[in-house]
Amino acid sequence: MVRLLSLAAVAAFCTTGSIAALTCEKIATISNIEIEEPFSIPYAEDQKEYWSSECGRLKPSCILVPKSLDELSIIVKTLGENDDRFAIKSGGHNPNRNFSSIDDAPLITLKAFNEINYDEASGTVRVGAGNRWTDVVKALEPSGVTAVGGRIGHVGVGGYIVGGGLSYLSTQTGWAMNTVVEFDVVLASGEIVKASSTENVDLFNVLRGGGNAFGIVTTYTLKAHKMGQIWGGNLIIGGDKTNEVLAAVRDFTEYYPDDKAAVIATHDITLVDLVDIWLLFLFYDGETPPPGTFDNFTNIGPILNTAKTQSYSDFVSAQDGLVITGQIYDMATELSTLPSANNAEVMQAINGHFETVSMENKFVSGLVATMALQPIPKRLARHAKENGGDLMDLDDSVDRLLIELNYSYNFPSDVPTVEGALKKMTNGMRKDILDLIANGTLADAHLPLFMNDAHHSQDYFGRLRPEKLEYVKKIREVYDPENFFRDRTGGFKMGN
Repeated sequence: MVRLLSLAAVAAFCTTGSIAALTCEKIATISNIEIEEPFSIPYAEDQKEYWSSECGRLKPSCILVPKSLDELSIIVKTLGENDDRFAIKSGGHNPNRNFSSIDDAPLITLKAFNEINYDEASGTVRVGAGNRWTDVVKALEPSGVTAVGGRIGHVGVGGYIVGGGLSYLSTQTGWAMNTVVEFDVVLASGEIVKASSTENVDLFNVLRGGGNAFGIVTTYTLKAHKMGQIWGGNLIIGGDKTNEVLAAVRDFTEYYPDDKAAVIATHDITLVDLVDIWLLFLFYDGETPPPGTFDNFTNIGPILNTAKTQSYSDFVSAQDGLVITGQIYDMATELSTLPSANNAEVMQAINGHFETVSMENKFVSGLVATMALQPIPKRLARHAKENGGDLMDLDDSVDRLLIELNYSYNFPSDVPTVEGALKKMTNGMRKDILDLIANGTLADAHLPLFMNDAHHSQDYFGRLRPEKLEYVKKIREVYDPENFFRDRTGGFKMGN
């Protein structure tokens, strides 16, 4: 819907100084860019497309729907001229407020950038930032390929890739960001550029793990991955076998049986009725895993085992059923080097922080606490380097364990309590990890944060290697000298 600049809007701007409102009106007068207005059906539908209801509760002054790079360039230039805030939304899965959501300022949705094209000759796939991974997997399946992408189909493409992207295929390829061949980008100036290993190389380097700090990526050219039938499903194991699950995760990470195998182990506690279970995700890139691949887990004695041979699209789509909207979500992360087999108490201490802090907050309405343990074996880091590296810059000298912490709950009034709980939990884990490194119990290694899972209060850029941080600051000065993205939109920030 295209709007004209109304006298009422002009009067409102003159009396209130609402630059954001003027941006929406100005875009309507200078272009045919689609604008979704508050109280319209398209606006309401877009506001539902957030994983966390707290993000949808923020109300943008309008939603701008560019359908081309040129239209997005017009929007960026107009925002720059008006010196106002904005947000950019791909899939809206990140639960951090003001990252892909905003109140009383324009929201740019990339949903119209929905290209999915496989080029067999080059072995690459062009994927628009507005897609969700379910759509990508289904579109590519008839060609016998896929892209290294989200493990839950509901996740959007855009933020996932520039934030790193951990996939079931990552032990074969590295992070999803390592599979990017080329980015299509709109810079802070409104200039439209491409970034690759041969063009705008520095921009290409910092976009692999740099989030939205350097530009708006509209389309990704990715290396295609051959894909046929896969084997996978879920195990449910009772919380009474927690120590056995922890030991199985540790052993699987160190003695990684096969690059084609992947595991996520989630400890789920529903505080209202004290349900305590482990939900495990098993995956093998092939019709049947070699004997013994997942014995660490199946020998524990699951209550339920749904693993079977199936299409990759069926597997990814099935996980969408685990995405429950309508609640508030908050997420945080930590990274640890892997303890040795004779230090079982380390894994138990990580789980202990999770259980203790969660129980301390059991009266938060509707609270469901989840901790996901995800192996980051040496081979993943090795493949990441082989495929061009990234800002996380993991060395392949040690195995690591990625810890994702996730709380869902009912009411906005509990946001400060839950954010405090996450901070207490991550601070406790971080202190323990550093103390154990200092006394030699854990191996010393670079332990950055994983952007996709990090809480807004965590210092993503501050946890990069010092030389990487200096590099990204230098490149920011080249591509965003006026701090357009740092000062006017959400996302992880780096200092001066």
